[in-house]
Amino acid sequence: MVHLGRISLREWQKPKINVSSPVVPKGKLHKAAQTVAFLLLASSAAFSFLQLFSLPHAEPERKEPAGLLRTHITVNGKPLKASKEERLPLTSHCSSLIDGSEDSGETGFLCCDRSSYRSDVCYMKGDIRTSSSSSAVHLYHSGSLNLKEEKIRPYTRKWERNITETIDEIKLKPVRTSLNRRHSCHVKHQSPAVLFSTGGYTGNVYHEFNDGLIPLFLTAERFEGNVVFVILEYHNWWMNKYGPIIQRLTKHEIVDFAKDKRTHCFGELIVGLRIHDELSVNPGLTKSGKNIHDFQAVLAQAFRPPQNEPRQTLSRPRLTILTRKGSRVLLNLKSVSRIANKAGFDVETLSPKRNSDMGQIYRVLHSSQVLIGVHGAALTHFLFMRPGSVFIQIVPLGLNWAADAYYGEPARKLGLDYVEYRVRIGESSLSREYNATDPVLVRPESVNSKGWWETKRVYMDRQNVQVDTKRFRDLLARVYKRVVRKQELGSS
Repeated sequence: MVHLGRISLREWQKPKINVSSPVVPKGKLHKAAQTVAFLLLASSAAFSFLQLFSLPHAEPERKEPAGLLRTHITVNGKPLKASKEERLPLTSHCSSLIDGSEDSGETGFLCCDRSSYRSDVCYMKGDIRTSSSSSAVHLYHSGSLNLKEEKIRPYTRKWERNITETIDEIKLKPVRTSLNRRHSCHVKHQSPAVLFSTGGYTGNVYHEFNDGLIPLFLTAERFEGNVVFVILEYHNWWMNKYGPIIQRLTKHEIVDFAKDKRTHCFGELIVGLRIHDELSVNPGLTKSGKNIHDFQAVLAQAFRPPQNEPRQTLSRPRLTILTRKGSRVLLNLKSVSRIANKAGFDVETLSPKRNSDMGQIYRVLHSSQVLIGVHGAALTHFLFMRPGSVFIQIVPLGLNWAADAYYGEPARKLGLDYVEYRVRIGESSLSREYNATDPVLVRPESVNSKGWWETKRVYMDRQNVQVDTKRFRDLLARVYKRVVRKQELGSS
């Protein structure tokens, strides 16, 4: 049942810088001091340049519905990667508390780890009480501790100011019990909680996994299900779609922060989510050494068919093609399907939508030996494939770097046999719009250097592909031999 914004897990089962330069004091400075001042100025300017020209928010005035936006790429062609950064002792201690590798040893504790350029994460311990009407979480304490108020937008793309500013801001407010009357607890929880947002780019399956579900797994897995999820910008459709995954990460009911006006009380709270690389889990950054296969195990628990359900047996290996509409469409899909069939595959096509049954998609892809698709968010479903399966990404003109950074590298980390089919000029619909010497065709990097929005306008939104049937036939013949060889080795 639904109860005042607190959602039962059974409910979803029903059908359905400009940076100012450092000011150097006037007068003579000691030579060493001059050197330090210069380094500060240079490092600040360099950081400003990185923010303004390397990160994908170059045109903040341009906004589009989240469902239409796709994976972002940087203008300098370098992948955005999590990196180990030197942290101040307090920040390092806070990070350890968030990850569970240390215990604060005290109550009335509040800190935030803002060292990552991907996300901020805050930690609270003590007498914690929610106040949805004021978009705040209060931490009541005796007053002996020097705590300051923190503010956070709990979303994992903090470098994209354009989208982060759309996320509800939460105030984490220390309150002295000697000066303020304690509010009563309507719901007292014995378990810790994680508070996060399902706003931002939610609606795009890539971002739903990369920015939401995988970070949620990273942040919450240490609690082994004994954790309460408090969700900002809660969506019923999101819970209907991903409820089976959420159920594997928590044993408790979900709290809809905005709708539930009651005061929820916790002893420990994490606000925000950890995030590593694109669609990846870095074992070196997790307390227990978890990796992407552990996240895959959660998917298997959530979506694999019941043991008593009859399983389809195929005499030939299965090849699944993910189709698209609008842009980056595979124009000769029927020809590709015929070629794959003649190569020896049983062919199936899937067209995932926002309200698609994730269980059905999982079962089809998990039983497939080969996945084919043109670059786009739907390729995120490669996470459903078994290690050793073949993943063929058709890469449109101008998207080589993005294709590898966002899907190729994560697929290899998962253990897939990753293959790229890079579209040639004659296979791109852009060859019929531009003359043969236009930079759009012969120097895509010059277009990409103008920023994400130009890449999106030219290569993402206006391009379809028609693969060369001979090239593709040769590729599938090689892939078929590879698949059969693996099957023979597996049965021997």
